[in-house]
Amino acid sequence: MPPKVRITKEDIIHTAVDLVRQQGESSVNARTVAAMLNCSTQPVFSNFATMEELRRATLQQIHQIYQDYIQREVSSAVYPAYKASGMAYIRFAKEEKELFKMLFMRDRSGEPLPNEWDMGENIEKIVRNSTGLEGSIMQLFHLEMWAYVHGIAVMFATGFLDLEWDLVSKMLSDAYMGMRKQYGME
Repeated sequence: MPPKVRITKEDIIHTAVDLVRQQGESSVNARTVAAMLNCSTQPVFSNFATMEELRRATLQQIHQIYQDYIQREVSSAVYPAYKASGMAYIRFAKEEKELFKMLFMRDRSGEPLPNEWDMGENIEKIVRNSTGLEGSIMQLFHLEMWAYVHGIAVMFATGFLDLEWDLVSKMLSDAYMGMRKQYGME
């Protein structure tokens, strides 16, 4: 009978996520993951053919953590759904600085470029319901709002600013209302 697997793929991914949280993306390598798991590098390379494969799995896990932030914020119903998604993005940057940086502030020069209009099915539905806009006008509205939200989030992630949460909420409302006026939605 083969020996029982002691360290699973999920253990390795969760450890890599914890390493990113504590020390940033550059800290993740086979030796640091193995050291945190108190094992050799063998389980890492038994579960992942390359470190790039582990990096992609780590990014997927971090993306899921981010999606959980959005789900919690929208479900709380403290803010309208569209605003809640922006607040969740900023909260993720504030509370999970290194995860945010890896997901949204990494060098992507070697990656295929995303479609600039791809906002994801859930966000598209929220934007459509919130604004009543359709098609390319809706996409442009969201792109402009997202650029504003991203700027605030980066300031939190980099420690440039630490604003009160009520002020962040007001800033998003002001930007949203200004854009509604700009787009003739008044």
